[in-house]
Amino acid sequence: MPGLLRGVARTAVIAGTATSVSNRVSRRQAGRWARQDAAQAQAQPAPAAPSPPAATSLAPEDEMSNKIAQLKDLGDLKSQGVLSDSEFAAQKARILAS
Repeated sequence: MPGLLRGVARTAVIAGTATSVSNRVSRRQAGRWARQDAAQAQAQPAPAAPSPPAATSLAPEDEMSNKIAQLKDLGDLKSQGVLSDSEFAAQKARILAS
């Protein structure tokens, strides 16, 4: 019986040590990945806002359909995550004011 108890205790110690080491390695690796992701996010330039279209003299109906098309494109960029809410609002205001 003492031999069996010793074997069980040894197995428990080895399993506990292995679990502890495994968890530590996993946490360390997750920390490295988080630092790499943060460094990559800082290194990437912010996406540029769409350039304003050239001003032309259009008929009122053409001008309105042009604005609607621009707003649809702007909405697509926002839904794709290219534009933030504040960038979207600023560009929308610029389009509507023109």
